[in-house]
Amino acid sequence: MKRVFAAFLCAGLFASAPFGVARAELVLAMFERAGCIYCRMWDDQIAPIWPRTAEGAIAPLRRLDLDRRLPDDIRLASRPVFTPTFVLLRDGVEVARLEGYPGEDFFWGLIGEILRKQPEWAENDEKGGVEG
Repeated sequence: MKRVFAAFLCAGLFASAPFGVARAELVLAMFERAGCIYCRMWDDQIAPIWPRTAEGAIAPLRRLDLDRRLPDDIRLASRPVFTPTFVLLRDGVEVARLEGYPGEDFFWGLIGEILRKQPEWAENDEKGGVEG
């Protein structure tokens, strides 16, 4: 009887096990502040197209107010000081950081350098989903 129960138990565990490995969530947090001219420049130049880019597909944007309490689901190496500060988060934990907005041309190169180090970039590149 114990063997039959053990067989059913094992079968139930295998049936309930996920078939794939869960992927960690990758997010680009933008710490901003009201009145920040560089935040406004980013909003004008990058924000409208971010969701339609390979970078935006890999790391969706999450906006955070620098002057508010840090959400409980975020762990940073240190509190941002400058606005905007872009922090790449994996499951809420800081992976990389870009402080300030150096303009459209430099931003794409710098943020691209950060994202190309992530496994999601290579996976999407192999599928033909990432340019460059």
